Amino acid sequence: MSYVEVPGAKVPIRMWADPATVEDGAMQQLRNVSTLPWIRGLAVMPDVHYGKGATVGSVIAMQGAVCPAAVGVDIGCGMSAVKTSLTANDLPGDLSRLRSKIEQAIPVGRGMHDEPVDPGRLHGFATGGWDDFWGRFGGVADSVKFRHERARKQMGTLGSGNHLEEICLDESGSVWLMLHSGSRNIGKELADHHIGVAQKLTHNQGLVDRDLAVFISDTPQMAAYRNDLYWAQEYAKYNRAIMMALLKDVIRKEFKKAKPTFEPEISCHHNYVAEERYDGMDLLVTRKGAIRAGAGDYGIIPGSMGTSSYIVKGLGNAKAFNSASHGAGRRMSRNAAKRHFTLRDLEEQTRGVECRKDSGVLDEIPGAYKNIDQVMAQQSDLVEVVAKIKQVVCVKG
Repeated sequence: MSYVEVPGAKVPIRMWADPATVEDGAMQQLRNVSTLPWIRGLAVMPDVHYGKGATVGSVIAMQGAVCPAAVGVDIGCGMSAVKTSLTANDLPGDLSRLRSKIEQAIPVGRGMHDEPVDPGRLHGFATGGWDDFWGRFGGVADSVKFRHERARKQMGTLGSGNHLEEICLDESGSVWLMLHSGSRNIGKELADHHIGVAQKLTHNQGLVDRDLAVFISDTPQMAAYRNDLYWAQEYAKYNRAIMMALLKDVIRKEFKKAKPTFEPEISCHHNYVAEERYDGMDLLVTRKGAIRAGAGDYGIIPGSMGTSSYIVKGLGNAKAFNSASHGAGRRMSRNAAKRHFTLRDLEEQTRGVECRKDSGVLDEIPGAYKNIDQVMAQQSDLVEVVAKIKQVVCVKG
């Protein structure tokens, strides 16, 4: 489909979704964003749903300003995927051992490594820039400095919620590795700190929603936020790279006889800020629950823990600020999912997938998410499909 234009206050709201299917709270959030004096465009992806602070599935282009709540608290959260030389025939009938080995190698939930991972010991990991990255930790907000050791030990860990590690098969039977994680606790603490700072600034006192507080260019507060934001985005990128290296090591050990090889990694943020140029203007583009889909850009759009995911290539649609959805998107809140579904529903909806099937992941049940195939159909002018993959193993925090 192409987009539908909905009237906004200062800019129209371009939606790759049927406005009638978007909950009232999310529509109000979008209208609120469109009142910001600095806004130059607002694009809404088909996985749109209500979010804390700002709408998930929104792409906000502003000139000379950025809204930290519109990035979200998991700065740099995103996906990585790798195609392997393995095929379905290489996989054992019982995948429980493989899931267990992955869970042992990569801490989940609030867990962390006993000691920081040494990237120099990881097979094929590019360590260039690693020391410089950690050297810049001294320049981030003082309020998080005491988290240095924890941040090091959480590097290369999954987290919880919708974060995942999966072994998938594409339609030709090739095995893929896929994972989803972000900047862990350090990213959240940096986000919370800067959102608090922004909400106290004088120019934000008259906003329709205090969650939309912004930083303005050429101010010390903006400079401090952008410094910490870009550091956290880099943390998230390294986090996924180390997780993928650890996941590859599990695969190498478990499939020694097959001598697996791996194609180049595909990786993309979906909660972040980028400097981009549209219509002759230098803009700060915030994607919360959206990936960059410039012409030829590879991206990953996951479904849920029981449905297909897609490897895609961007078509470069400037009307969407070269963006696409970050996944299927929730159709009900976590609490609503727990009330609505049972463990039997979870077992049924994840049949054929080696994964947790307990109350701790009931809020991640596939039925709590939108139909991924319908979401993909709604953005056929934003991306083209490279591969459709379906998990056989799913690790959750």
